[in-house]
Amino acid sequence: MDAPLFEIDDLHVTVTDEATGAPIEILKGVDLTVRPGEIHALMGPNGSGKSTLANALLGSPEYQVTSGRIRFKGDDVTEWDPDVRAKAGMFLAFQYPQEVPGVPVRSFLQQALAARRGIEDLSALETRLAIMEWMKRLDMDPSFADRYLNEGFSGGEKKRNEILQMAVLEPELAILDETDSGLDIDALRVVARGVHEVRAHRPEIGVILITHYQRILDYLEPDVVHVLVAGRVVERGGPELARQVEEEGYDAWQP
Repeated sequence: MDAPLFEIDDLHVTVTDEATGAPIEILKGVDLTVRPGEIHALMGPNGSGKSTLANALLGSPEYQVTSGRIRFKGDDVTEWDPDVRAKAGMFLAFQYPQEVPGVPVRSFLQQALAARRGIEDLSALETRLAIMEWMKRLDMDPSFADRYLNEGFSGGEKKRNEILQMAVLEPELAILDETDSGLDIDALRVVARGVHEVRAHRPEIGVILITHYQRILDYLEPDVVHVLVAGRVVERGGPELARQVEEEGYDAWQP
């Protein structure tokens, strides 16, 4: 069996209450192990801690790890800054991608790819060729590269742009935070096809797919499904568990 690519060990995470300034524990001991090439689906109702987990895994300073460990390729990355994690090969596709007026997609990707590879003077031509190749494979209009990052993008375009970033930056672990959120069925298929295309090119990539719903799992069949309720993983299983959640909801696991 392959060595773990990514491990979460008894992770506890708090956030600060804006009204009182007191810490609130959101994650209460989460364990998860991803091996190379695996897709893990993390499902849960609103308020269960899914997005808290995504942000904590990428080192957002708003989320304080109070105990437990995060390991990536055997290294303890719990205290690493977000940019260090990203350079090492961890990628987060945001639920609500930020607009960056005045910065074209191609310029953003050139800077991000240079940082990922540790090459300050990365060739603009090399980057552009890589972007164009992936846009063709993802069936995206080439003019997309010259648009300002997420400015005026539809929900589907924002999510496709996240998949483009994942393709170009070649991470070893991709955390997709509710990538299916707000998408109609056609856009959902496009995004799922993009993830398949990236995995076909790099079959060793590990994926953690955070979602409310089973529908994207019709297109991206997970190796393991985890049900997160009230800050804890309360059930694990295969794709059949996602179908059970879709049919029955989360009531059976509510505290």
